Amino acid sequence: MDSAPIIHYLEEHPKFAKVFAPLFERHATGDLHFAVTTISIAEVLTGPLQSGNEELTERYRAILESWHVVDLTSGLAANAARLRATLRLKLPDAVQAASAFAVNADALVTHDRDFSRVRSLTVLSS
Repeated sequence: MDSAPIIHYLEEHPKFAKVFAPLFERHATGDLHFAVTTISIAEVLTGPLQSGNEELTERYRAILESWHVVDLTSGLAANAARLRATLRLKLPDAVQAASAFAVNADALVTHDRDFSRVRSLTVLSS
């Protein structure tokens, strides 16, 4: 799960929350399982931290850490570097893609990132 869909859903974005709501509903019923990267955790927590809302920060953190957290290991970093070098991805995108491969994800859920060059990865986007 990339950062933007999480942020849109948690912050009830007027347009995009409903786009991703069915995935979150399926996750809540156990039909889907979410994995999140440490990059996504950092990005999602930035907004509440910038606004000084520690309560919201901890709420978001608890939600994110209840999912499968894909840690950024040296092996994953090397795979991300390979994707970045061969496909010219930005580092956060390369980490997201390498993480999806590492956990054998069925798909990477994103909003506005261009993963079209990663042809062996199913991408669900708005």
